[in-house]
Amino acid sequence: MKRMKRRLTAVMCADVAHYSTLMEADDEGTLAQLKACRELMIELVESHDGRFINSWGDAVIFEFTSITEAVRCAVEIQKAIAARNVDLPGDRRMDFRIGINLGDMLIEGDDIYGEGVNVAARLQEVAPIGGILVSSTVHDQVRHLVGLAILPVGPVKLRNIGEPIDVFAIRPPGSNLEAMSGAVLSDRARLALPSLQTEAEQAHQSLAEQAQAFLRRQPRRLRACLMMVGFFFFLNLVTSGLSNLWFYWPSLPFLLPILWTLLGGRSRKDRSAFQGGQAKR
Repeated sequence: MKRMKRRLTAVMCADVAHYSTLMEADDEGTLAQLKACRELMIELVESHDGRFINSWGDAVIFEFTSITEAVRCAVEIQKAIAARNVDLPGDRRMDFRIGINLGDMLIEGDDIYGEGVNVAARLQEVAPIGGILVSSTVHDQVRHLVGLAILPVGPVKLRNIGEPIDVFAIRPPGSNLEAMSGAVLSDRARLALPSLQTEAEQAHQSLAEQAQAFLRRQPRRLRACLMMVGFFFFLNLVTSGLSNLWFYWPSLPFLLPILWTLLGGRSRKDRSAFQGGQAKR
């Protein structure tokens, strides 16, 4: 029996998007395409000092000793697959999703096991068509690579993985997520990856997150007052619109505590800064 070992290694998992649909339309042609794509992927993986581990159905798994090479290889794979699809009709294109993770894996002979492999496989499942998702452990190692655009996705709850993990999307230079595959992102991918948006959407989301963080830092009483003011403003909009603003009258009992808290907090900060300056003198 081969002895189990542990090794820090990078794992890449890839599978075909809409594989069942392709098989239903043309099973023999789809299998021939899958074989050709796998040969292309294996050739690129080996050129980046990686190795083929296993395959199941339309999915495939590779191992790399260098996480940098794993990410660069994934980018090349998606570019090569996209170039291969250019001359194919839309319903015959074979697009891949890729997930990459870096972790402590169990090694037995030529096989690898462990949660690190599972994370890579689950990232692959929720990746956008033609896209690449990586874990935070991968991001920490490759974030300074020149020529890579890395988009933060945020914490994502992956299937059969206990805690949500921080996920990042890799975008090759000069491309966007939809151009990588020539296809529209699936609804599932959009729901799983709320941060894969335009820059304007991301800026809007950032402001919303800052507002939420500000509210979480406030006392419960202040949050309740803000909610009541918002409630009256909403009633104003649905009943009278912006042409007749009356919401501030019923909001006065709630606005006063808000102003008192904000001005009082600022005064306390000013006093603290003054006292700190006096102490330094």
